[in-house]
Amino acid sequence: MSVLPLIVRVGTDVESVEEIESSLRQFGSRYTSRVFTDHELESCGGLDGNAGPGLAARFAAKEATIKMLAPEVGAPPWRSIEVRRRPGGWCDLILCDEAEELAVRQGLQQCSLSMSHGAGVGLATVVALCCPTRS
Repeated sequence: MSVLPLIVRVGTDVESVEEIESSLRQFGSRYTSRVFTDHELESCGGLDGNAGPGLAARFAAKEATIKMLAPEVGAPPWRSIEVRRRPGGWCDLILCDEAEELAVRQGLQQCSLSMSHGAGVGLATVVALCCPTRS
């Protein structure tokens, strides 16, 4: 009986805070309702505050997740990937719907997220263990 190896999958992304803020100004709730969950918007202070840096980091997290998932056909919807802020301030990555289905099909487990923002950019790295199934 052979043992299947564990594989580490990684995705990383950097996003411009100014580009996110420009989209917020230009498209407002049409943009945010397509890309971010209510929790993500609230975690960044809503649209009335200085949400740009936090949303840039969250957008980078979504892009990094898509890179880690490496879908063969089309990316899952933005809102099927959520950055969930915990009471202590750190964040988890929550996958649902199409993103979760893709992760399960690929044998992905234990996704971890690291995000930051500063110097005009938001950045994120997503790491997951993958235990591929036999074909």
